[in-house]
Amino acid sequence: MKKIAYIASECVPFIKTGGLADVVGTLPKMFDKKEYDVRIIMPNYQCIPEKFKDKMRYISHFQMDIGDHSQYVGIMYMEYEGVPVYFIDNEYYFSGPTPYTEDHWDIERFCYFSKAALSILPVIGFKPDILHCHDWQAGMIPVYLKTLFAGNPFFGNIRSIMTIHNLRFQGRWSVDHLKYCTGLPDYLFTPDKLELHKDASMLKGGLVYADVITTVSNTYAYEIQTPYYGEGLDGLLQARNQSLCGIVNGIDYDEYNPEKDSFLSRKYSKKNFKKNKVLNKLALQKELGLPVDKEQFVIGIISRLTDQKGLDLIDAVMNDICQDGVQFVVLGTGDPKYEDMFRYYQGIHPAKVSANIYFSNELSHKMYGGCDAILVPSRFEPCGLTQLMALRYGSLPIVRETGGLKDTVDPYNEYEQTGTGFSFANYDPKELLQTINYAKEVFYNQKKNWESMQLRAMNMDYSWNTSAKEYEDLYQR
Repeated sequence: MKKIAYIASECVPFIKTGGLADVVGTLPKMFDKKEYDVRIIMPNYQCIPEKFKDKMRYISHFQMDIGDHSQYVGIMYMEYEGVPVYFIDNEYYFSGPTPYTEDHWDIERFCYFSKAALSILPVIGFKPDILHCHDWQAGMIPVYLKTLFAGNPFFGNIRSIMTIHNLRFQGRWSVDHLKYCTGLPDYLFTPDKLELHKDASMLKGGLVYADVITTVSNTYAYEIQTPYYGEGLDGLLQARNQSLCGIVNGIDYDEYNPEKDSFLSRKYSKKNFKKNKVLNKLALQKELGLPVDKEQFVIGIISRLTDQKGLDLIDAVMNDICQDGVQFVVLGTGDPKYEDMFRYYQGIHPAKVSANIYFSNELSHKMYGGCDAILVPSRFEPCGLTQLMALRYGSLPIVRETGGLKDTVDPYNEYEQTGTGFSFANYDPKELLQTINYAKEVFYNQKKNWESMQLRAMNMDYSWNTSAKEYEDLYQR
């Protein structure tokens, strides 16, 4: 039996700020329990909901050195949906209303977490074959494994995998601060190890010392080896490209299922979507105060409102997008300039634009069910889940060809009658507008082709089962 520890800073349903939590919370459940013993290790944040805290039980505690002092390490435990979860308990580091704080303090917190995650293994009597470490918050684990912990026979023969969910976030701070937090010797803080442009990077440490590096799509694995996407680590990733692979994330096909989705006003399947999907559009228009008209081409955006998401492209052509026959629905929060931008366009085009500047799981489901197209024009996108959910609901994605968007959306070809959505290559507002106008033209003038494309989209399988098989192959290797 293979034993694997998933070590990460977040995990559904306990705490979530992004797609990382979905991966860590969902993937361990997908493996055959007869062949894989997969356990999760994460911080015991004060902001984890009480209903979970009430089910945790105390296992043990000990003291551990961090910086120039000793810290308490408590181990709490619960089983969730068949997966054992260990919570590293320490009020000094993990109290507070949110999982992340300011960078300087987070560096120390997650150095502590990384060291504690390794230190609890002998105490809980679990010796994994593989430590699967996620993002910079677990980046020091492969480093510790090959340095501070290397002399301990318990840790012999343990392999490590480092998964990059978003290379932009690296746990970077001054060399002196990272030396203090980690207690690691000077020789590790050199340009071929942890140093990065005179700072130190926790993620870089993980990428140097891990046995295997994965990221969340094939295209992103290729892109991060180039200067444009490499965030200063492209040289290292090129040097390690034999150990680097991409595996696309999945989505929960029970939660995102138009046949069972209780948020929809009318459920639908591959058999009856032509008749029933439009009823969700009419309900969505009514709920959001837009003119109720099944002939409108409804485009949705469900997103964090940040620079990464390509919203400056939309800003450049929004008045051109809001022409006859188009309605535009936005859901999300983020950078105030983009929040205000969508409010502004709603003010100018009240019959065309609905700006919902908050997050609502319920409204997101209604949009997947009711929109004709979902727009994802990202500057970069390691994997992206929005387009996978859109495909599941037959709401055709309009995406930029980057990262996981390129890997999962097959652009429409009207001559061969293939494709599951629409895409454009260059980060350019004119290309975005042309692609939206092309999608609109197909929607209005090639109805049969549009419906065939919806069916192809709904037939795609981006469930976690597919991803889990690829991870199994990796673990076996």
